[in-house]
Amino acid sequence: MDPRVLQPTDVEIVNDSDVQISWADGHVGFFPGRFLRLECKCAECVHEMTGEPILDPESVPEDVAPESVEPVGRYAIKIAWNDGHSNGIYPYERLRKICRCDACLADRASGSD
Repeated sequence: MDPRVLQPTDVEIVNDSDVQISWADGHVGFFPGRFLRLECKCAECVHEMTGEPILDPESVPEDVAPESVEPVGRYAIKIAWNDGHSNGIYPYERLRKICRCDACLADRASGSD
């Protein structure tokens, strides 16, 4: 994907628990808070050598929510969560791949990615 498309024009916390990203190509991505928290790939959540998840999903509260979102360079965002976790970096390319907006969910369900 063209790197210019991967640049967000706006990132905001919506519904007190979710993240919405507006992208340079006009796409508006939606990420439920708990889903995004469980997608964290930091060393506390994923084994560094094997890549296996080590975060127990049961340990993440159903009402987990982002407290703040900030850019990391020109390639990612960092989220501080209300469960005390703030080590994860979410690269823009990965966020586009895991987008949970209706259009992206429909595309994945139909097999057109």
